[in-house]
Formats: sequence, structure tokens, C-alpha cells
Amino acid sequence: MAEKEIVLSTLPHTWIFDIDGTLVKHNGYLTAEGDTLLDGVTEFLATIPEKDMIILLTARPSEFRGITEKFLRENNIRYDHIIFDAPVGERIVINDNKPSGLIMAYAIERTRDKWDKLTLVEENIQS
Repeated sequence: MAEKEIVLSTLPHTWIFDIDGTLVKHNGYLTAEGDTLLDGVTEFLATIPEKDMIILLTARPSEFRGITEKFLRENNIRYDHIIFDAPVGERIVINDNKPSGLIMAYAIERTRDKWDKLTLVEENIQS
């Protein structure tokens, strides 16, 4: 299992997670078994500080909002906002870096249906 360490400031962060293939098995919601969390997801999400915002993003049609939100509640997946009906193409994040040199945007690509270990390290970086 590959491991990646993410060094972040102690400022509050905004996390944006795709759902299918990143947090749960891809298109599991379309099967009789339903969604399945990927191994390691719950443990990682528990390391995200409460002060941080979590946004979930999915190409799932909004008609699946009810079963998706129910699954997330039943599995204690914390999030602040959820966006349905996102296009299936690339997700692009554009942000400015702080004058102090603090990098303000990261992109972490994952292998579909696999949660490689991520470790968060906070450093007291000036904003």
C-alpha cells in the first residue's frame, strides 16, 4: 500500500472528496448490495479536524440523494455540503497562494476503489 504524507498549516481547511471510487466502491449504489466504504476511509476522515469543512462531490444523479445521505449517516461520514449531478470529466481546483508562500491548493489523485494511506501532518505555518 502506498503512503502519502500531507503537510498542512494549522489554519482551517476545505476538503473536497469525490464519492464513487474514492470513498466508496465505484457505482455500488447501482447494485443490489448498495454502497460499500473503502477500507481506510473511515479512519482517515476521523483525522480531519472538526474546524475543517468537508464537501462531497458526485456525478450521481440527484435522484439518489436520499439513499446516499442515508448511507453516509449510517456510516457516520461527516460532511458539510454535498453536490450531486457533477459532470463526469476532470475536477479542477484553482486558488491563489498566500504571499507568505503557503500553498493553497492540492490535488491528490487516487486509484479507483482503493484507499492508499494518507497521513496528515500539521505545521504552524504563518498565513
